[in-house]
Amino acid sequence: MPEQRKPIFDTVRAILKRSFRPSEVAAIDKAIDTSLGDGSGCTSSKRPAAVGVEGTALIKRFEGCARLRRDGLVEAYPDPGTGGEPWTIGWGATGDGLHGRIGPETVWTQAQCDQRLEQDLKRYAADVARALGDAPTSQAQFDAMVSFHYNTGAIARATLTRKHRAGDFEGAAAEFARWNKAGGRVLKGLVRRRAEEASLYSAQ
Repeated sequence: MPEQRKPIFDTVRAILKRSFRPSEVAAIDKAIDTSLGDGSGCTSSKRPAAVGVEGTALIKRFEGCARLRRDGLVEAYPDPGTGGEPWTIGWGATGDGLHGRIGPETVWTQAQCDQRLEQDLKRYAADVARALGDAPTSQAQFDAMVSFHYNTGAIARATLTRKHRAGDFEGAAAEFARWNKAGGRVLKGLVRRRAEEASLYSAQ
C-alpha cells in the first residue's frame, strides 16, 4: 500500500484486532481512490509507482517457482513456446542471471529466486510508470499492466498502453487478449493469464 495510507490501515487493523486479507486491502484502496478522485477509481494526480498485493499475487500464481529439485535447489527450464530460449528460472526470471546468462545449467536457491523477483518487480513497475507518464491510473490497472509487462516486455509498444493513456479503459482491457501466443502458437496458460489481467485491470 502507498506509505501515506499506512496510518489508515493501521488504525482500522487496531479497531478490528486482525490483519487484512489481500482482497480487503484492494477494496479499501479502491474506496480511497474513489473518494479522492472523480468516482472512477482513477485520480488525475496519482499514479502508483509500485506493484500492489493483487498484482504480485497474480504474477506469482502464473509464473510459479518451477523446477524445484530434490536437493531444494531450483533449476532453469526452456520456454514452452520455443523449447529453448529464453530459458527461465524461479519466478519467471530470464536474461542475465547471477553468474552469466540464464541457461539449461542455471541453478538457484529459493532465496535467490525470491530476491530476483523483488528486483524484477521494481524494474518492471518502473518501466510501466515511465510508459504511462501522468495518465490517471488506479492500483488495479497498474498491477495488471505490470503483470502484462513482466510476461511480455511490451508495455512501451503495446496498443493497450496507448489506449490507457488516452483514457479508453474499455479498449485497453480488450487488448490484453491479443497477447496470447508464444512461438507463434496460442497457449492456454497465456489465454488464462491475459483474462485475469484484463479482469484485474477492469476492477479499477
